[in-house]
Amino acid sequence: MAPAPLEEPWYSPAANLTKDTYTGPPRNIASIDALTFDPNLKPKRYKIKGTSPDSKILFTDVSILDSSGKTPYKGDVLIEGERYAAVGTVPNKDDLINDPKVKVINGRGRTLMSGLGDAHTHLSWNGGDLNGLGEMGVEEHTQLTADSAKIYLDSGYTMCFGAAAAKDLLDIEIRDAINEGAKPGPRYLANAREIARRDGDLVPGITAYADGPEEMREVIRRNVGLGVDQIKLSMSGEEITETRAAQDCYFSDEETAACVDEAHKHGIRLCAHARARDSVKMCVRHGVEIIFHGSYIDDEGMNMLEEKKTSHVVAPGINWIIATLEDAEKFGYSRRDAERVGYKKELDAAIRGLREMHRRGIIVLPGGDYGFAWTPHGTYARDLAHFKNLLGFTAHESIIAATRGVAALMMQGDELGQVKEGYYADCILVDGDPLNEIECLQDKDRLDVIIINGKVHKEKQVMAKD
Repeated sequence: MAPAPLEEPWYSPAANLTKDTYTGPPRNIASIDALTFDPNLKPKRYKIKGTSPDSKILFTDVSILDSSGKTPYKGDVLIEGERYAAVGTVPNKDDLINDPKVKVINGRGRTLMSGLGDAHTHLSWNGGDLNGLGEMGVEEHTQLTADSAKIYLDSGYTMCFGAAAAKDLLDIEIRDAINEGAKPGPRYLANAREIARRDGDLVPGITAYADGPEEMREVIRRNVGLGVDQIKLSMSGEEITETRAAQDCYFSDEETAACVDEAHKHGIRLCAHARARDSVKMCVRHGVEIIFHGSYIDDEGMNMLEEKKTSHVVAPGINWIIATLEDAEKFGYSRRDAERVGYKKELDAAIRGLREMHRRGIIVLPGGDYGFAWTPHGTYARDLAHFKNLLGFTAHESIIAATRGVAALMMQGDELGQVKEGYYADCILVDGDPLNEIECLQDKDRLDVIIINGKVHKEKQVMAKD
């Protein structure tokens, strides 16, 4: 079932690696706003409990990076209960400042922006042996998963899209605990174990197996019964296994079509580990909405994806490849080994392909595969710098992808991902200018205030009311 590998990475004259000079407004907003997932596949709209409807928070003197596409502007922001009540100009500002019931935060010119989002999240990965996760005790693993959720929020991430869990109920239990207000964490859409063929698994201990269309339908139905928000297919290989090449596709068209049909019958979207060219094309051909990686896309696949770009999102997880080449050696996996199995070749192919996707208006979103030893939890904002430095995005476009873009992926673009009146108040106050120094988002010490659902999760004492 595995095709012959590509002789060379995909190239396009337009996808060169020269330094970008574009400095205009974000080019990815129109594509994000045009994304039209089938409304019958919309996840449940979860609410996070615990925010008093009488709560009022006033930010004064902030630089507002609102994810509308406008350049940041000076102003004030009022939050009432769970949502933004005024952005830019607050009519009764003086009265609010003098009201002892209002929490006033002096921004001192710092950047107020939407909370960030991760489009490919593994809360239950722990930085160790993934296969061993299947044997970890449920109580310990549940606590580990909850800890990861808190780290995401501590890092300024208020939206996460689950890409697979190491045990079927981990994502679901933590999602529900967050929504009940029992555990701190981001707004979360939950997954279960990834589905793989028996001849195409990546990590046996955390895989749900199915061969053939009918058995895959059975596993899809089981996952739906668990209460997942989406379902993941593991369609292609991964070089680090040294047995499943990234350019190999293990699913057939019949199996992919059956998975999509069964999931859509139950109102569930699909995502897929799809590095191989054939797996990417199967995703587009049959309607797998979220494509993880897409490294070895070819010309035909690129054209197919462009034609259906309002129905698909690509989340490349680019930091995994980069970190495997640059950071894994201290954990015992040398750069020589990483290059030998093909990660340098894949990185070159991925960069060129993703730059071309961005140029064509295909939606590319940051996030993915954090939780391995060399992609530790808490380092998620590395992706934003990679988008800017490698993939042809401006800093503003990277931030738009991580805010407005992930909100669209969550199918809540009408109330998440922007600092906008009426939207949920999920925001961070940053000691720095992310448009000029996007790396500042990697420094948790520079995230002075973190708010989710109108409730303060973190506030540096120096930022309290004067």
